[in-house]
Amino acid sequence: MLNQAEFPQQQTKPTLDLINLTLLFIAVLILSFAAIFIKLSENELGPNATIFNRLWIGSLTLLMWKAINRARNTKSHDYEVQPKPWTIRDLALFVVSCGISALCLLSWAWSLTQTSVANSNLLHNLTPVFATIGDCLFLGHYFDGKFLIGLALASGGAIAVGVEDLQVSPEHFIGDAVALLSAVFYAGSFLISEQLLKKFSVTTILLCNCAVGCLLTLPIVLLSENKLFPNSGLGWLAVIGLGVLCQVIGQGIVTYSLKNFSAGFVSLFLLLEPVITAIFAWEIFGERLSILNWVAFFVVLAGIYLAKSGKGAEQ
Repeated sequence: MLNQAEFPQQQTKPTLDLINLTLLFIAVLILSFAAIFIKLSENELGPNATIFNRLWIGSLTLLMWKAINRARNTKSHDYEVQPKPWTIRDLALFVVSCGISALCLLSWAWSLTQTSVANSNLLHNLTPVFATIGDCLFLGHYFDGKFLIGLALASGGAIAVGVEDLQVSPEHFIGDAVALLSAVFYAGSFLISEQLLKKFSVTTILLCNCAVGCLLTLPIVLLSENKLFPNSGLGWLAVIGLGVLCQVIGQGIVTYSLKNFSAGFVSLFLLLEPVITAIFAWEIFGERLSILNWVAFFVVLAGIYLAKSGKGAEQ
């Protein structure tokens, strides 16, 4: 006989899963616009300046959000619970998190100047593989065969999007290696955020990453590029879209999702991003969209579904 206390929980868990998956899908839709915004921004700015503007706008937005929340809590006398004191471990995790996040963005941007976009995207899409390995080795997560088959299926589908344009050449070796390194950094940022969420809010984690990344990127822009800010309305619209929509809302939802799903599954779900980006580029820029792109979309969906039904997707 079912325990009455457990019955409502069994009823609500599928609903909560659906809500969490819907939120994650919304984040993917938002992040899919990042490539569009970057393309518009880089009509005026270099890749490093684009990242710098994305990060400082994201930092400003998060600071304003924190200030509004604090003012609202003070006005309503609804004071937050005092946070636990920081430990040396917390500080170390934040330092590593900020450094890895900045290195991920910078290595990703630099790889695009040293190799083809197709090569860079393909190698960057290996992030779920590294995140799953890291989850197993460092966080003790267990992934069953069904999850691993879903991982292989979804990764293969995402890679198939750019395989037609893949260029194998010794000239691209450095760029390819840096793109692969960016995937390792991206996976590492997921794993560390997963640990930080046990004690800190999503806003705090994002703000630290944005602020430190902004400070690290500024001297690189000043030394390597001759323009810091856009000079047209469309350029500003692009970097504001990157900062507010992609960096704050999109990445905020992704980071929040790590409370409910493993880093391996979240990074796997994000493999929908390049496929959806290709569809958006087809609509907005009239870029070619082959049958392979559509097949890849459904293959990635099938892989995600298989991984979700396996063991290891949830926390």
